[in-house]
Amino acid sequence: MEGIYAIAALWLGLALFSAIIAHHLRVSIALVEICVGVVVANIVSHFWGPHAFGSNLEWLRFLASTGAILLTFLAGAELDPKVIRLKWKEVVVVGTIGFLSPFLGCAAFACFILHWDPRASWLAGIALSTTSMAVVYAVMLETGFNKTEFGKGILGACFVNDLGTVVALGLLFAPFNYKTIIFILASVVVFMLFPLMIPLLTRVYGNKTAAIRAKCVMFVLFGLGALALWAGSEAVLPAYIAGMLLAEFASQEHHWVRRLRTLTVGFLTPFYFIRAGSLVSISALLSAPIVFLVLFIGKVASKIFGLFPVIGIFCKEQRERWYYTLLMSTGLTFLARSRRFMDIHMG
Repeated sequence: MEGIYAIAALWLGLALFSAIIAHHLRVSIALVEICVGVVVANIVSHFWGPHAFGSNLEWLRFLASTGAILLTFLAGAELDPKVIRLKWKEVVVVGTIGFLSPFLGCAAFACFILHWDPRASWLAGIALSTTSMAVVYAVMLETGFNKTEFGKGILGACFVNDLGTVVALGLLFAPFNYKTIIFILASVVVFMLFPLMIPLLTRVYGNKTAAIRAKCVMFVLFGLGALALWAGSEAVLPAYIAGMLLAEFASQEHHWVRRLRTLTVGFLTPFYFIRAGSLVSISALLSAPIVFLVLFIGKVASKIFGLFPVIGIFCKEQRERWYYTLLMSTGLTFLARSRRFMDIHMG
């Protein structure tokens, strides 16, 4: 048991260090936590072995996954239905292009420049087509854009982008089957009941120390997350939709959302971001720098050339266009699953 406490203390100490560095450098805490995870994990692995940092411990993976799910839920809860209805064209068009341009561009780079086989090239396109809702929302919180129409539009576009990634990953590497049907039907039923359950619990049990609304949310998110993983999808996808369905309720319950956000950002998400960084092997990057550079350039170039002109239709101010484009160029959420598909299907 002392080992668990020691590793938890180490990781939260790194999170505290990252927060201080981020404050003084005026950069995103999420970015610093990822970079700290990369550096410290590789140092620990070099001197004490690959498992010493604890990145693959089951309890730590659970905390990291919970952080991603809750952060994604909160991102969905930030969306104002009225704003999304007004900006639906922007959300759909930008999100779709944000998926298609790196998906096709990176697959082409992998196939024609790196000479990978088609299956590996398509997987590279899928892995690099994603945005990261967790990173984008964390940046939104730090800048305050989560409360603006501009920020809500970005979050909506990121969801459409990631939805395209999940669908492509499922169609190409996890064929549609009975599990998918069960997951969709169960999700529809839960999503129909969920917006009715929380207000009802608020009227009957709200503002009690039992925190019954938070327990209900966690019950739904974990249940749908387990079902999504069983069906070969992503646990963060139903979490985002669940958040969207509670967006109107969340806009009236500021204190409840703030408490949930404090738990998520203060305790859970550091495990997610630091662990994401710890999965990056510096030795692997140094052993194949050409592959890294080709895929990195393919990702950034295809995102910028695909998104920047399209975003210009909806945002005329130059700085907003660049900010929008670069945020949509982040990618982290489906890294681990893409790695697992690579291991299963390509050895």
